Amino acid sequence: MPLTLDSQIEALLFFKGEPVSKKTLARVLNKDIEEINNALFALEEKLKDRGVRLMLNSGEAVLGTAPAMSPIIELVKKEELSRNLSRAGIETLSIILYKGPITRAKIDYIRGVNSNFILRNLLVRGLAEKISNPADSRSYLYKPTFKLLSFLGISKLTDLPEYNKVQEEIEKFNNVSAAVRAGEENDDEIRIKNN
Repeated sequence: MPLTLDSQIEALLFFKGEPVSKKTLARVLNKDIEEINNALFALEEKLKDRGVRLMLNSGEAVLGTAPAMSPIIELVKKEELSRNLSRAGIETLSIILYKGPITRAKIDYIRGVNSNFILRNLLVRGLAEKISNPADSRSYLYKPTFKLLSFLGISKLTDLPEYNKVQEEIEKFNNVSAAVRAGEENDDEIRIKNN
């Protein structure tokens, strides 16, 4: 038996875990906006007395927790924050602190592994935040939160240990990498000419 449209929307919103525009829902589900609006209304009614709620704002929809769940959610957040970060979490936070705002793809490249789970954990803990990427609307940038800076006891990123030295080393690395890439391109051109 096929899922109802409101159930399909619920599944998509759960999977995405972030706001999704009505236009995107209409495109993905191959429906018109009126059908999406009706299904969102039905989903909102279904979830009215549940722990999860449908939230609508500026043409976007997202699943969130019911207000009555706030005390329990706060308890879980405190528990999460009191646990130590994993080595991967510390590594990812360091990249965000010294290189941010930075895309997930660049974080993955630097770490050499997929960082999706680690980033989600840092977002939930309030240590990193996602912002729109002005260079590419299909991706986000990750940056440290004020909460993280406060936790570290600093008021700005330049107060981080050896911040300027690390920035210089990153710049040197970027310059060497660019020179190596340029050299490889020249070698390729020479090989093509010789063949």
